[in-house]
Amino acid sequence: MSETWPVRKENEVALQRSEMRTIRWMCVIKLKDKVPSKELRERLGLGYTISVLQQNRLHWYGHVLQKEGNDWVKKCMEYEVEGTRPRG
Repeated sequence: MSETWPVRKENEVALQRSEMRTIRWMCVIKLKDKVPSKELRERLGLGYTISVLQQNRLHWYGHVLQKEGNDWVKKCMEYEVEGTRPRG
């Protein structure tokens, strides 16, 4: 099971908007100044928050994979639920 749970698209968009609003505020730049986001990120030396979030999840996942087989965290990762979920 080597999957990471992705951020929902609407949450990703909201995070990007909020992040860019903060970056513009930090650079004292308004939207009407039409400065590209990439340029502002380069000025501040910032990466994308979504990629940092994914890196942190993968880092945590790597630690879980190194756990011993009888560890409760490892057991939770390998647990399979029997049966089906009811509707609703």
